[in-house]
Amino acid sequence: MWYAPRMADVKIRDLNDHLVAFYKQRAAAHGVSLEEELRQALSDHQFQQRLKILADLEQHRAKLHAKYGVMPDSTPGIRAERDGEPDA
Repeated sequence: MWYAPRMADVKIRDLNDHLVAFYKQRAAAHGVSLEEELRQALSDHQFQQRLKILADLEQHRAKLHAKYGVMPDSTPGIRAERDGEPDA
């Protein structure tokens, strides 16, 4: 049986009035509620953070590739050793 993910409620106290006004203006410009605008802003931020992590990982992979080249696939050797084949 499939279940929908739970949705949490969050209350944020003591927000700067200028910050709230900014997001209210954005919400009005997008034709959505303040709540929906904030929900989208949080989702966008999370997505951007994931993209940054992926870019960092790709940069690290490129550095390893430049330093070591393409590493051979170890899968056949691991399987041979696991299966007790000679010369593994």
